[in-house]
Amino acid sequence: MIVGIDLGGMSAKAACLENGKLTKIVRVETSAQASYAETAHALAVLAVRAAQEAGVGRDGIDAVGIGSPGIIDSGTGNVVLWSNFGWEDVPLAQSIAEELQKPVFVTNDANAAALGEAKYGAGKNYRNSILITLGTGVGGGIVIEGNLFEGYKSAGTEIGHMIIRQDGEMCTCGRRGCFERYASASALIRMTERAMRAHPESRLKEFVKEDGTAGGKTAFLAAAAGDLAGQDVVAEYIANLGEGIANLVNILRPEAVLIGGGVSNEGENLLRPLRAYVYPRLYAPVRYAPFEILRATLGNDAGLYGAAEYARSRIL
Repeated sequence: MIVGIDLGGMSAKAACLENGKLTKIVRVETSAQASYAETAHALAVLAVRAAQEAGVGRDGIDAVGIGSPGIIDSGTGNVVLWSNFGWEDVPLAQSIAEELQKPVFVTNDANAAALGEAKYGAGKNYRNSILITLGTGVGGGIVIEGNLFEGYKSAGTEIGHMIIRQDGEMCTCGRRGCFERYASASALIRMTERAMRAHPESRLKEFVKEDGTAGGKTAFLAAAAGDLAGQDVVAEYIANLGEGIANLVNILRPEAVLIGGGVSNEGENLLRPLRAYVYPRLYAPVRYAPFEILRATLGNDAGLYGAAEYARSRIL
């Protein structure tokens, strides 16, 4: 019985992975105001609750896997740095393992989501896949031959901070032109707002959110209604996203790139033109090395699946 925990800034959730399915999900609130020790204890209690919901107690737990934000040294289970909580070099795995007397393993939350999608979601029919999540930033992870790739000291796979435009927009990481500055949901919203200012005659304003601000859907809705400004925004966004995907595919050549996050809800309105943009830009043609761009399917549960799978893979 493997417990997966998805740790976030406002809450953590946990469930057991049993026969490829999650049991009932349980949750607990988390806060940056809590001490590290308090949070570690809360996660240990949460793991036991998840096991109880699965019909076993603490003794029935074989291992616990955690997907945590921040820079994670998965070899030791330490959170090297999580600035939102002020954590630096905290032994998360060790603390919970000592309380539960069970093996505990920790990986980055985006890596966990990538592993979850690869094993139980849209990537389950492929040995090699990349997950790209389009949210406030651009995150994701890489699975090679069925195994999570984390890089040296688990410090790799920062997909969002690949440069796609030299001397481009300033990123929060301190560099210019990062992928996430052009392909995140936040980037799409900024592009839409600029288009609304530049083209007040467009129909974009008809598709804003209730508070009058642009959202991730605004440009896509306007484009579908035939608005030229909306179509231009969508085309530019897809080109930005496509450039990053083409770079990753030319380097790693996975069998599939899985798109998650809020923008992925556009489905084929996003994926169809994205394929049309990416496929001609690949060094090795698709007819030689077949490659798919698909929508991720596990949604917010991908991290739970992946955290549990990460622990399962470590104890086999």
